[in-house]
Amino acid sequence: MQKFDILIVGGGMVGLTLALAIRKSTSLSVAIVEPSPVSELTEEAEVRVSAINAASQQIFENIDVWSLIKSQRLQPYQHMHIWDKAGYGQLDFSLEDVDHIPAIEQLGWIIENKVIRNALWEKAQQDTGITFFIGNTLSSISMGDSEAFISFNQTKNSQMPVTAKLVVGADGAHSWVKKQMNVATTFRDYDHHAIVATVQCSKVHSNTAWQVFLSTGPLALLPLYKKNLCSIVWSTTPDDAKRLLALSPEEFSKELTAASDGKLGQIILASERFCHPLTMRFSQDFAKDRIVLVGDAAHTIHPLAGQGVNLGLLDAAALAQTFVGQVKKHQTNDTSTNYNWLNSTALNQYSRWRKSEASEMIIAMEAIKQLFSPQQSVPKLLRGLGMSVLNKFKPAKTKMINQALGYKGELPQIAAKPLVNNNP
Repeated sequence: MQKFDILIVGGGMVGLTLALAIRKSTSLSVAIVEPSPVSELTEEAEVRVSAINAASQQIFENIDVWSLIKSQRLQPYQHMHIWDKAGYGQLDFSLEDVDHIPAIEQLGWIIENKVIRNALWEKAQQDTGITFFIGNTLSSISMGDSEAFISFNQTKNSQMPVTAKLVVGADGAHSWVKKQMNVATTFRDYDHHAIVATVQCSKVHSNTAWQVFLSTGPLALLPLYKKNLCSIVWSTTPDDAKRLLALSPEEFSKELTAASDGKLGQIILASERFCHPLTMRFSQDFAKDRIVLVGDAAHTIHPLAGQGVNLGLLDAAALAQTFVGQVKKHQTNDTSTNYNWLNSTALNQYSRWRKSEASEMIIAMEAIKQLFSPQQSVPKLLRGLGMSVLNKFKPAKTKMINQALGYKGELPQIAAKPLVNNNP
């Protein structure tokens, strides 16, 4: 029976980042269970993208994958333009608003999810301390006195049971691992569905992230690696989403052009449209017994600010920092058999830390959503005037841009500064 210090269920961006961050500064053995291996990047833009902020970029830099990401394709943006279609207000952010942070050269990066995952996967495959169980799913987790026993479903690729000191659920919003924890989860239906697609614009995107608040919800146009290519995230009511999906590509393109006020010229649909419902989820416990949750397994938020993946990457960085701190505190000559590094108090501290950050982000997203809701009580004119005043008030803009960059709250060290590789 194979034994590991940590078993991570989920080989997506968050799970892979966690594995690499752990291995960066410890010699703990890590296993990753992932049913779906990576696939090659094609010439066509991937529909699923992420807005990566400065804190997440620093994490990737510190675990030595940023250069791999850059060698594929990505699009930095130096400007953000936000406006209210029903009113007169607008907000504009640029690098000039972060002149108090000299090292910042971009407001963020729009990167295809496959680009990020492939880079993380390639780096993890090179680490002999990381073992992959690819094409496998789990059937059970049982707790012993000093370790967890993990069994796989019986398939042609099934493995013998393994043991781990700790199991990490990084398996997404419908986490199987969280179900094994039997913890309560707070749900709230946002009454929105998100339509995502790639579009071609007659005007260049100008390295700008665009977002308009419509009566039915926000529409974001995110710049991609070609100057006329954007990724859209159109959050709208379920009925409107159904209507939009039923439109022909030509009709959908016309509505999209009108909804964006023609700021990017004529817009043409350049991919399939995908749609998924938006739900807020918040686990009441991020750590219980020998199981810990990270990323969407612990929380999901509205995508209107593009912070979901960044929040998950900070979870990974924070949990890795927790492990690193405990290993250094209880260092022995053989960390693979010394389990003193696993401390319930430290795990509870991680849980409180990340629950606080996640709840703050959930509240902020709800406040913004409600402000632009058709049922809101704030008059359109007053809302527009407020946006215009805020647009000229630099202290407030500085605070907002710091939050967008990820520089808020208690940052894990790996997200704040370069690390020295202490992994033997």
